Amino acid sequence: MAGATTAQRGTPSPDGPGRPPRKGAGSPAPSASPESAKPPKPPKKAAPRGSGTQLRRGPVLAWAAAAVLLVGGGSWVLYGSSWLRVEKVTATGTDVLTPEQVLAAAAVPVGAPLVSVDTDEIESRLRGRLPRIDSVDAVRAWPHGIGLKVTERKPVLLIKKDANFVEVDASGVRFDTVAKAPAGVPVLELNAAGSPSARRFDEERLLHEAVLVAGSLPAPIAGQTVQVKVGSYDSIVLELTGGRSVRWGSGEQSEAKGRALTALLKAAPKAAHFDVSVPTAPAAAGS
Repeated sequence: MAGATTAQRGTPSPDGPGRPPRKGAGSPAPSASPESAKPPKPPKKAAPRGSGTQLRRGPVLAWAAAAVLLVGGGSWVLYGSSWLRVEKVTATGTDVLTPEQVLAAAAVPVGAPLVSVDTDEIESRLRGRLPRIDSVDAVRAWPHGIGLKVTERKPVLLIKKDANFVEVDASGVRFDTVAKAPAGVPVLELNAAGSPSARRFDEERLLHEAVLVAGSLPAPIAGQTVQVKVGSYDSIVLELTGGRSVRWGSGEQSEAKGRALTALLKAAPKAAHFDVSVPTAPAAAGS
């Protein structure tokens, strides 16, 4: 029996046997997914401009108001209230002066706000009114006080003036005139009129040399010194207790001369005359 004709067999499929047909133009289009079919979401509404700034301003304004109240309250406490006002003024460190003299010269405004008291002005006023004061420290003693710590000048030499004595400190400052000579302070005797060097070294320069010598004396020797005699720039003599004398020379090397004299007084306690004008070669004589 004859086989099937070509017409009966038909044209072979291009995809080959057993393969599924290609998705061609004639194939139906895939249906859209439900998600893609949903309408787009509307954009979120932006917050009104400035709302965040307003929220941040609240705490800032509160802090600013608190700061203003704090500053105002503090100023009132310091200046307006009666809590921090001057009620007591004290003076310490006095020797010749009395605390009452210092307080009167200081004129601290009792009752004034403590913070408003000008301590620099008080110090300047005290030094101007009481030349005996070398330095003073005015301090606030919270909550109601002012303290005045005074350091007085110490005389190292006295200048005889009529029946009184002018006190001179180690800086050469003539700070007070007293009727009675303080104990342990030598008196100046200036007699340089006939000195050949009088034109070159006037009285002020010679006084400076005498102060330099007196101020450099060791304390034990200063206490024994009765008089400082100045005949010229390089002719200064110390008169000690017990009729003893010391040839000092000029005011140069005064510290070395003081050490040499200290050693001489120990080595020759019965000597009456000492020479330290050359401190490296001191000498003692007499008995």
